[in-house]
Amino acid sequence: MHTTQSETQLHGLRLLPGANIRRLMARLDMTLQDVVGATGLDERTLRSMLQGSTRPHARTLHKLAHGLGVATDELFQDPFGNGQAAFDRATNPLVADVIDSHPEMFDDWHSTDYEELFSRMGVGGELTEEGTLSAAIAMNARRELQYQVSVILETGEADLLREFVGMLFRRVTEVG
Repeated sequence: MHTTQSETQLHGLRLLPGANIRRLMARLDMTLQDVVGATGLDERTLRSMLQGSTRPHARTLHKLAHGLGVATDELFQDPFGNGQAAFDRATNPLVADVIDSHPEMFDDWHSTDYEELFSRMGVGGELTEEGTLSAAIAMNARRELQYQVSVILETGEADLLREFVGMLFRRVTEVG
């Protein structure tokens, strides 16, 4: 039987959550029973996800990510593609010190947020403490703005926001 490229890609998508669950279990030092307890998911569901034999619903993925304290996107990352992140951490060691000394600035951050911060470079090389704090403040401000926009988009003011954003976009992208 011939397997099409889309079937192969679909199978790969089924395997990603399982590989990432195993990666997260190792990182968080969790057993399968720990994951069941933290997420409230059925053990059979988790076993199926680990084996890649099921395509989990979005609700299930959200519940899993929430229980593990990660962004849902982290369940679909290439579990073997962390070489760049390790390089970024090794070349920006001061960032970890800033995170440790200012934990209040990093509430509700996910691994993707930390990866973005570690990947930033200052003028001439690694970030300084001031540069790290400035980048974290800017990232938190952007996250808050995105949250506010998402709330407004669920209200009767959504059309007004769309018009305003469209006007601003045209203003900053006009040539000449």
